[in-house]
Amino acid sequence: MPKENIRVERKDKIAIVTIDRPQRLNAFNENMFFALEQASGQLKKNLPRAVIVTGTGGKAFSAGFDVNPDNPMVSSLIASVEKKDPKPAEKMIQQVRQAVDGFLSLPIPIIAALNGFAYGGGAELSARCDLRVMDPEAVICFSEVRLGLMPDWGGGATLARLVGPSIAADLILTARKISADEASRIGLVNRVSRPGEALEEAITLAETIAKNGPRAVAGALEVIRQSLSLPLDKSLNLEAAKAVSLILSGECFHGVAAFLGKKEPEFPDVND
Repeated sequence: MPKENIRVERKDKIAIVTIDRPQRLNAFNENMFFALEQASGQLKKNLPRAVIVTGTGGKAFSAGFDVNPDNPMVSSLIASVEKKDPKPAEKMIQQVRQAVDGFLSLPIPIIAALNGFAYGGGAELSARCDLRVMDPEAVICFSEVRLGLMPDWGGGATLARLVGPSIAADLILTARKISADEASRIGLVNRVSRPGEALEEAITLAETIAKNGPRAVAGALEVIRQSLSLPLDKSLNLEAAKAVSLILSGECFHGVAAFLGKKEPEFPDVND
């Protein structure tokens, strides 16, 4: 299995996950979804404070699903069409979602550094991250409908919550290209970097987050993520419960002591 197509590197308290298949514009084949699962397992064993996901080179973040006859997942798609059997397609989507959902459920902030174009599943993957930094020359395109397909990495439902159903419909149903300026204006990305510096900007963002209490960040992030699917009253109850649990962890002792001593806090890692 070509694990090198998904590389995990540590930079102090953050991790960088690189989609490294430039010969196919960092598109995902079956092996890469398995490799993404392995990367998630590796990160879970020793959690960093934040994760950045990016693509190799300056051309593509990821072209999404590799529509190539050599990709066994394409055979599953064809089999479902020819046999009128939903099972191969269901299995294919389950493989995709298991890998993507597992990665995006890590209890730490996940930042997409869009160093080049993000098409199809690549656009979906970026939309599902907690934060996005985009190169000014990069392009996002939810391109699936051009192929007679639709988002199935979880990006359609996420996009509707991120930018609103009307804008999501515009972006998905037209499959038009979205510039960095528009992506910033509609709230699809959080930062637009200087040319060629999306990863560097994402690292700066991750390092800022990494200085804060990791248990506080994790608790707040869980509330933010779950609030997308919970009624307001349940979200408020979850927030209160998480706040109490955080106080009991004692992490605030480090923060308050540093504040009173006019020093930068040094919080212990969650794994400590």
